[in-house]
Amino acid sequence: MADREHYYAAIMAGGGGTRLWPLSRHNRPKQLLELVEKRTLYRMAVERIEPLIPAENILVLTIAELVPGLQQETPALPAENYYIEPAPRGNAAAIGLAALKLHQRDEDAIMACLTADHVIRNHDRFLGLLAAAYKASHQGGLVTLGIEPEGPDPTYGYIHLGAPAGVFAGMQAFRVAEFVEKPSLDLAQKYLASGEYAWNSGMFVWRVAAVLDEIKRQMPQLAAALGEIEPALGTEAERQVVERVWPGLDKISIDYGVMEGARSVLVIPARDLGWYDVGDWSRLLQLLEGDEQGNVVQSGNVLLRESNGSLILSAADLDSEKLIVLIGLDNVILIDTGDVLLVCDRSHAADVKAVVDELAKRGMDRYL
Repeated sequence: MADREHYYAAIMAGGGGTRLWPLSRHNRPKQLLELVEKRTLYRMAVERIEPLIPAENILVLTIAELVPGLQQETPALPAENYYIEPAPRGNAAAIGLAALKLHQRDEDAIMACLTADHVIRNHDRFLGLLAAAYKASHQGGLVTLGIEPEGPDPTYGYIHLGAPAGVFAGMQAFRVAEFVEKPSLDLAQKYLASGEYAWNSGMFVWRVAAVLDEIKRQMPQLAAALGEIEPALGTEAERQVVERVWPGLDKISIDYGVMEGARSVLVIPARDLGWYDVGDWSRLLQLLEGDEQGNVVQSGNVLLRESNGSLILSAADLDSEKLIVLIGLDNVILIDTGDVLLVCDRSHAADVKAVVDELAKRGMDRYL
């Protein structure tokens, strides 16, 4: 039976956060933005697990250019705990490499994979769920936390709760009957009414040996790459080998690559967690406290008339004399960064990523 000295947490902090453009940029993506509580999302992610996981057991999965900014936010984490991938190839590759390196460090390691861009209000509840997931992983299966749905949201993946699988640290776990990726609104409404579904949080806990076995069984390309890397771990050749094999890997998430086809998956429903996925501007607007008209204003010089449910945000270094006026418009997202002014309807907030993709195609990297 593993104990807490074998518990690790890997914070996935290499993403670009393109749906929060133009504030989120290549050199300062959303995990390094102070969007909530005057702390970066990344720092919040690390600090909320520190009561359970010591700093030496907290790993950060990221890319090289983000390491200085991340280290500045959490100087207590050892430099060797930053696991660097040459370029984003989907989180399955990053998690596989982290699992391989951690297995070399501790064969009995149990790793939680957590994100750097979630907000969780109920920290005590989260730590209790995480402790339960670590205990559940002793059975050898892969464990995920399923968020209790707040409504029929078709933008999330869903988990169908199957048969009860035991109680761990006071938390009931269930077998996963099925993963469903972004159902229709009608289907999401049926899921909500049934009470048998949870949102897929993207938070996982597993024995490192177990997830490596599943990668070997389901993802032969990634397994072969990890097999090439393993002999070089801890040597001067490690970086060279990783950079050689990395470009050939498919971009795929751990959900598609492993979780949906895994032989044994448990889900622990996460109720009363105060969980928010800061995925786009509309979701950030849901998270922040607004005025009586539901407006959130993060700019010093704004005049609103007959406007409701809008987010107005400008970068701190802008000229404070600039006046932003909104008249007779509802549900507007307005983001001003000086070099870019984004204005969109709240219902189209997810389309910001398509704009970023278009700018990249046009070679307009100065805005990215």
